[in-house]
Amino acid sequence: MTVDATFIALVAFLLFLGLMVYLKVPGMIATALDTKSQAIAKELHDARRLREEAEALLASYKAKQAAAESEAVAIVAHAKEQAAAVVEETRVQMAAAITRRERQAQDRIAQAEAKASADVRAAATEAAIAAAERMLREQLDADAQSALVSQGVSELKAKFG
Repeated sequence: MTVDATFIALVAFLLFLGLMVYLKVPGMIATALDTKSQAIAKELHDARRLREEAEALLASYKAKQAAAESEAVAIVAHAKEQAAAVVEETRVQMAAAITRRERQAQDRIAQAEAKASADVRAAATEAAIAAAERMLREQLDADAQSALVSQGVSELKAKFG
């Protein structure tokens, strides 16, 4: 057998493998791999548990969101109902106020008409009395004027007094 480079490489390789087995390197590698495998399995388990918790929390928040949305819809509907009621109440109050003001204006107009009518009657009466008095003074003598004026005044007092 000849000793060449291939033979030396084979012997070195076998010595290296023997040294590795002697130092229990394959066991250490297996232990390290097992430890790493267990750590990864634990991380996967934790990740799965966290995912389940997150899904449960998400479902809870979705349920709360749906409840909040339905509550918001109910609040908006209630607010619309209240606004409609306020609008109707305001409309009724405004109609009553307009009717009341119209009535007050009509009462004031009626009072003003009555006062104006009374003022016109009084002025017409005074003018008629003055004209009658002037006409009687011009056409009658002093004694007859006195008697007629007294009679007219007493008649007017009887009519308007």
